[in-house]
Amino acid sequence: MAQDENEAGSDRGNLRNLERVGKGTAITDVIFGLVGKSPFFAEFSREDISILAGYMDVYRASPGELIIREGDGGDFMLLVIEGYVDIFKRGMRGEQQHMTTVGAGMTLGEMSMIDGEPRFATCVATETTVFAVLHRDDMAKIILDHSSLGSKILVKLVSMLSSRLRQTSARLLQFMERGS
Repeated sequence: MAQDENEAGSDRGNLRNLERVGKGTAITDVIFGLVGKSPFFAEFSREDISILAGYMDVYRASPGELIIREGDGGDFMLLVIEGYVDIFKRGMRGEQQHMTTVGAGMTLGEMSMIDGEPRFATCVATETTVFAVLHRDDMAKIILDHSSLGSKILVKLVSMLSSRLRQTSARLLQFMERGS
């Protein structure tokens, strides 16, 4: 990883170390092109995405660059536009365990954006990766300025998180049954 994992810093600090390439409005068509690949955007119209993109900033991370660090505070989620991101979680002995790799159309960091709790995992670019960021403050502005879109985003986030919780619960049950 490009940065020392013991280095202190917030997610906003991590973003400051990454290359900001502009506003989301510059890539509205690219985001709209992800509709078929992204579970998050399945029911979003071009107008929805155009509005949402106006509240997002776009960043680029080089291969090996830290995007999110487990345990840091979090106030944003991100949408991978191009490239791939490895997700790591610390094991019980402190070792980094690779959980998965995600690519274009996938979102990361939703839980911390919603609840402000520390990041659950570490996310590192595996190749040059472009992603759009939505901060909690901007999500609040969307809810106030565009209530229909804000509701749609919140329902999608709750549905995604619920689905992940169900999958995790099913895996936990299988693990517990094997141990019996």
